[in-house]
Amino acid sequence: MRTSFKIILVILSFIPLFFAVTGLIGGAAANNGGVAVSAGLDNQYRYLSGYYLSLFFGIWYVLGDIDNRGTVLRLLILAIFIGGLARLYSYVQVGPPPARAMFGMALELGAPVLAIWHRIIEKSPGPVVP
Repeated sequence: MRTSFKIILVILSFIPLFFAVTGLIGGAAANNGGVAVSAGLDNQYRYLSGYYLSLFFGIWYVLGDIDNRGTVLRLLILAIFIGGLARLYSYVQVGPPPARAMFGMALELGAPVLAIWHRIIEKSPGPVVP
């Protein structure tokens, strides 16, 4: 079960890496169909793309020792979930975002499932798989 969990985390970690790289390189205009945005919005967008990169590194840190880094993982999952709640609030206030943002919101709001799965792994007997 630990190996399956780690594989899922590896796969999911590439999502924030993708958005970090595309956000840092292309900025907000690239995510806005090439339509120009204000310098302030682009600056904030690239700053937040740095958080995506931090999330990627945080997940890989946890992967190094999933049995002893559960607190870090739960904090990362909490941050992801809060981001999903923010997207949900935007959806309600402003309207539906593009499809890939809806997909992201679904993953973010479902992230607590990973915390539950990890808790089950923490309590399960068996060898620690590196």
